[in-house]
Amino acid sequence: MFVYNLDPVLLHLGPLEIRYYGLVYALGLLFAYGFLNHLVKKGRIANLTQELLDVLILYLAGGLILGGRLGYFLFYARTRLVNDPLALFRVWEGGMSFHGALLGLMLVLWLFTRKYDVKFYAIADVLVIPTALGLFFGRIANFINGELIGTPTTVSWCIQYKGVEGCRHPSQLYEAGKNLFIFFMLWYLYAKRRLKEGILFWTFVLAYGVLRFFVTFYREDPRVFGLSEGQILSALMAFVALYFLVRIQKKH
Repeated sequence: MFVYNLDPVLLHLGPLEIRYYGLVYALGLLFAYGFLNHLVKKGRIANLTQELLDVLILYLAGGLILGGRLGYFLFYARTRLVNDPLALFRVWEGGMSFHGALLGLMLVLWLFTRKYDVKFYAIADVLVIPTALGLFFGRIANFINGELIGTPTTVSWCIQYKGVEGCRHPSQLYEAGKNLFIFFMLWYLYAKRRLKEGILFWTFVLAYGVLRFFVTFYREDPRVFGLSEGQILSALMAFVALYFLVRIQKKH
């Protein structure tokens, strides 16, 4: 058993707090920029220049934050949004949704590629690699924050949180492991460099949807007919991904 006593704040600079969770977002975007910048220098993404890459990162940052924030309230806190609409803008109070962030990223990437004549999958297929790694560190940050706790259990590696009844599954670490597995899988597939356009992106969506569906059984979430809203969204992700993977194979 591990007794939780972690501090979610990395540094205190006067009234300013630097939290692990916020740092993960910044590092995730930085890693994505570095990875894409390497590909731009190698000329592997047609029509994407260094100047456009800077614009793209701004698009992605906006899509990530707005999509994640809107998704959280629409999927998990609709009543709170109706009663207190301004809560949407109080980002320091927390509340982000992966599914909303993914939709936000897809939307801004589609808008960017339409505007600057870059192929959507040329970016999406490589962007999922740093995304998976960022999600890994994001779940580690969730663990440090002591949020998204797991279901009660008696396993020897369970977590005892202050003020929470019973010992809990470290569901955040289970999800972190799932994301790390997806990262290495995508990296292996990318290294082959013979995949059709869109395969890597939709493989990420499929793998995340399927694995998140099962891992979430160990996470304490409100459920309807035994399933949480996150599981329903993840199952939908998987079905959409399967549809597009089959469509890509038939098209080629």
